[in-house]
Amino acid sequence: MAALLSLNNIEVIYNDVILVLKGLSITVEEGSIVALLGANGAGKSTTLKAISGLLKPENGDVTDGNIVFDGTNIHHMDAASIVRKGVFQVMEGRRVFEHLTVEENLRAGAYTASGHMSPTMEMVYEYFPRLRERRAQISGLLSGGEQQMLAIGRALMAHPRLILLDEPSLGLAPLLVGEIFRIIKRINEEQRTTILLVEQNANIALAIANFAYIMENGRVVLEGAPDDLRNNADVREFYLGLTEVGKRKSYREVKHYKRRKRWLS
Repeated sequence: MAALLSLNNIEVIYNDVILVLKGLSITVEEGSIVALLGANGAGKSTTLKAISGLLKPENGDVTDGNIVFDGTNIHHMDAASIVRKGVFQVMEGRRVFEHLTVEENLRAGAYTASGHMSPTMEMVYEYFPRLRERRAQISGLLSGGEQQMLAIGRALMAHPRLILLDEPSLGLAPLLVGEIFRIIKRINEEQRTTILLVEQNANIALAIANFAYIMENGRVVLEGAPDDLRNNADVREFYLGLTEVGKRKSYREVKHYKRRKRWLS
């Protein structure tokens, strides 16, 4: 597979003083699911906003390096131009248009797409049958899981080549998280949509990803195939919550983890 997206030594600064990303480099191959893992404050969401052009409203800027999508530098483009190139971000917290119905939200997602809307909407309803049942319901009255489904469905309406998913498991019950991640995997396999997934739930992300990066303090500190990362003692302890013998660690045992991480030593 060829690289669809590459970030090369990216630096991001907020308000001209706060350095958030510090020489970040990642590659996303076309047709793959790539997971970007790490704790709160690692810079994961900032990475997605740098790709999708959403830094400027928050007074952020890419000050070094470049972001290349399908052979074109996009880090100086505005968000609307990046969407038109086929990059669609599903924001953390779902961000649906709460005053619109489910179907009106889906139609809004198709504003950059050409061709007939009905087949695409039917595809979305096939992936998310609950949305079909609630197509005339005001979106603000949906459950959190249904709003997450709607946010992903709205992204699909734009026929994206790359979907940036920011914390899709946030605030959802484990059974619903499993359902949504199975659908994400189906979308990738059946539509060949490339997905860059930011997620704190390392277990569920590694279960569907083809490749993964782990971030700390604005840098990539570890990368590899999911099986390799799952078998890494540090990843098992600090991100999967397991000791080397498979027992879950207590808070008391891991509270000094920063000092003990071998990849930072």
